[in-house]
Amino acid sequence: MSNKRIEVLKQLLSEIEANIPFKDKENHSISKSTVGWQLDHTLKVFIKVSEWTANSNPEDYKWNFNFMRLVMFPLCYIPRGKGKAPKHVLPPEIITLEDLNNQVETAKNHIRILNNLPDGVYFKHFLFGMLTKKQTLRFIEMHTKHHLKIIRDILKK
Repeated sequence: MSNKRIEVLKQLLSEIEANIPFKDKENHSISKSTVGWQLDHTLKVFIKVSEWTANSNPEDYKWNFNFMRLVMFPLCYIPRGKGKAPKHVLPPEIITLEDLNNQVETAKNHIRILNNLPDGVYFKHFLFGMLTKKQTLRFIEMHTKHHLKIIRDILKK
């Protein structure tokens, strides 16, 4: 199962990479932010979640029922305008092509790392609780798809 998720994440990173040239595009009827902001934030989340998961101690994982996770994960959907990005994953004021490209390369390396992690690793999300490796991959997929959809909407003519 996780190989399928890894392939999905690779495809999503390819779409992120393809949108980097449009980093300065904006459409205020869709979002207050630019395509670059969406890309940078998405990559920061991808990288931070991957790093947190790689550094987790499987012995600390404890399953808990989580209604939001139960509903949203099968749908692979995050509603628009309902969340607020934590400070550590907010983009800088100036987003450069070089920084976006470097983050894409870092995220690609993190995919390889995630793929090789044991199943017992986890990520602790503020809303969804403790996520298994499989659920963590699903969260990264959901979050990335959410922001790519916003990007697609911004870029629609």
